[in-house]
Amino acid sequence: MTQQRQYYVYILASWSKSLYIGVTNNLLRRVLEHKQRVVKGFAKRYRIHRLVYYEACSEVRIALQREKQIKSWRREKEVGLVKTTNPEWKDLAASWLRSWAVSGQGRDPSPRLPARAGSRGSG
Repeated sequence: MTQQRQYYVYILASWSKSLYIGVTNNLLRRVLEHKQRVVKGFAKRYRIHRLVYYEACSEVRIALQREKQIKSWRREKEVGLVKTTNPEWKDLAASWLRSWAVSGQGRDPSPRLPARAGSRGSG
């Protein structure tokens, strides 16, 4: 049996709450890249590296559509989306990163990440 691929729409925030919205198929790796400031551009320049929201999608097409939809929103609506599941703006990846570092596995646990309430499947 093949494992179904997951795609993630995610929102990162800086301490001043500047936002970055993206899509990935490997959420832990992508968050690590942002935290290590490997990703050039807006997120690196403004130190945007705290994962404050994510949702899982079963198809890349759906994830890309959702990313585009969220990016088209006014800032107030984007902030509202974050607040629905993370009103304190906590770094959702903090515990994953600690577990990953302690385990020494060096592999991505993102296939086992909990699906968010806003998870999207096909159709």
